[in-house]
Amino acid sequence: MLNCQAPAQLLPMAAQWLPAVAAVDAAAQAHPWTQRQFADALASGYHGAMLVRHGEVLGFFVAMQAVDEVHLLALSVAPQHQGLGHGRCLLHALHEWARQVAAHTLWLEVRSSNARARSLYEGAGFVAVGQRKDYYPVSPGVREAAVLMCKDLCKDQAGGTP
Repeated sequence: MLNCQAPAQLLPMAAQWLPAVAAVDAAAQAHPWTQRQFADALASGYHGAMLVRHGEVLGFFVAMQAVDEVHLLALSVAPQHQGLGHGRCLLHALHEWARQVAAHTLWLEVRSSNARARSLYEGAGFVAVGQRKDYYPVSPGVREAAVLMCKDLCKDQAGGTP
């Protein structure tokens, strides 16, 4: 099912892993989530999953379901593990979970300057559908636009691929 390098496992995000998850996000993002934000997301019932190999968190995602949509809130891969297919693996796991909860659409925002992430999402079938002005912080008083992307899961079920 997972198209990842063995022996990586996809595990549900749980409280005991949050220090490691927060450390991955801190290493990978200029404006990472705090451990408390991850804890709050899990307490709110959001879905979190981690890619783990030999007890090390390689990457993770957090998503929320709203009726027939799923919104990707966070996805990070540890810098030393980027470029190895782990992001694609996590997106595949997100896609499969979204199908399990009968979602019709996947949504996400990505920094307009993050060409690498945008390429990853486009390769997974996401399409840019809009922009959120001044969405992401850059530095004090400076903000960057987000590209709003979506993926139609109903179209995938009609014969497409994840």
